[in-house]
Amino acid sequence: MSMLEIKDLEVYYGAINALKGITFSVEQGEIIALIGANGAGKTTTLHTISGLIPAKRGSVMFNGKELMKTPAHKIVSMGMAQVPEGRRVFAQLSVLENLTLGAYTRKDKRGISETLERVYEYFPRLKERRTQLAGTLSGGEQQMLAMGRALMSKPSIILMDEPSMGLSPLYVNEIFKIIEEINKNGTTVLLVEQNAKKALSIANRAYVLETGSISLSGDAHELMDNEQVKKAYLGE
Repeated sequence: MSMLEIKDLEVYYGAINALKGITFSVEQGEIIALIGANGAGKTTTLHTISGLIPAKRGSVMFNGKELMKTPAHKIVSMGMAQVPEGRRVFAQLSVLENLTLGAYTRKDKRGISETLERVYEYFPRLKERRTQLAGTLSGGEQQMLAMGRALMSKPSIILMDEPSMGLSPLYVNEIFKIIEEINKNGTTVLLVEQNAKKALSIANRAYVLETGSISLSGDAHELMDNEQVKKAYLGE
């Protein structure tokens, strides 16, 4: 059984069919990339998996449990966290307060402290700025904070929505290195990313979404050499 199994997932926004019966899976320990143009349905897919958008039909199985009727906050306590597009940090709260909020489903104080130290190891800058208001951080630092906040719930899988959006190349490289590190330390990653080249370079497998349907899938490095993918998403 796959860690995450999406089957025949259909989502509508009013009369618009945003997801047209997509099926894919994520195995434990993998980095899976979802790539595609704007409006292809990538963010909708993540929001439906994490319980933020209802589906018309289909199935989302996580560790053998059906999530379709499960509220989002319960899904977090089951071991799934999401890093939203646009970061969405709490601007008026400090870095530490933002991180502490990420652990709201947990009661193990000692474990929370250990996770916080792990987050500071990934992101030393957050430790330096722990008393600073989140709204005063740079874009790259806010992205790190959004990732750290998600990790505070100690997820077994993390859904990342456009982590490189709006960041300088230097920060992009740093963020992707940390995603690989998080994965090596045991967290499965489902990654939605406009920067297809970067996403495919760290993923095990990938799915290409086009207007709500999966048009291609396979080994990430093989897809990087696929002429169709090169032309449409890699600018080659």
